[in-house]
Amino acid sequence: MGTLHNEEKAKEIALKAAKALDEKKARDIKILYVNEQTIIADYFVIAAGTSRTQVNALADEVEYKLGLEGIKPAKIEGRGQGTWVLLDYDSVLVHVFNPQSRDFYNLEKLWADGQEIPFEATED
Repeated sequence: MGTLHNEEKAKEIALKAAKALDEKKARDIKILYVNEQTIIADYFVIAAGTSRTQVNALADEVEYKLGLEGIKPAKIEGRGQGTWVLLDYDSVLVHVFNPQSRDFYNLEKLWADGQEIPFEATED
C-alpha cells in the first residue's frame, strides 16, 4: 500500500471526493469498499460527467478540494482526454467517466462483491 494505512482516513477521503463530485453536479456517484476484493485500494469512488469538459472539470474539482486539505494524488491518469480520469490517492481510487466509458468498463459490475458505502447526493 501507499502512504495511507488508516482505513478511516481512506473512508474520509472517499467521502470528501464524492462530496466534491456532487458539488460539481457529477452523475451517479458510487463509493465502493473493495478492501476484501483487491490489494490496490480500500475504496473506489465512481462518477460520471455528461461531457469531456465536465469529466475533466470533475477530476480537477476533486484534486482541488482535497488539495486544500493537503491531500495530493500519488498519480493522475487520463487527464485531458475526457473519457476516463483516474485520481490515485493510494487507498482511494477516484474514477470519473463519460457515460460511454462508464457503461463500457462497468466497474460497479466488475467489483460487485465490494460493499457500497452510502452517500447521499444533494438534489438539484
